[in-house]
Amino acid sequence: MDYRRLTRQFIMNEGKVPATSSYLDSISEVLENIMPRSKKDARRIEMAKESLKQVRRQTRRLQERVNVLEEQVSVLEENKES
Repeated sequence: MDYRRLTRQFIMNEGKVPATSSYLDSISEVLENIMPRSKKDARRIEMAKESLKQVRRQTRRLQERVNVLEEQVSVLEENKES
């Protein structure tokens, strides 16, 4: 066991890509903290928030589909081994 490599990965989070939900949360936080200076800016922010909701929905659906497909692949692999 390479403790040096494990330590480096732990400290630097090497090989870990943040989840899509993390990116969406940070975008949502930024949109919440923006102070619009005009009605036009406020409408743009609201449109961006609505688009973000749609992206979250689509991401959730895609993740559910990936999970179903992964289960199907594992079942097929088990059947192939038998």
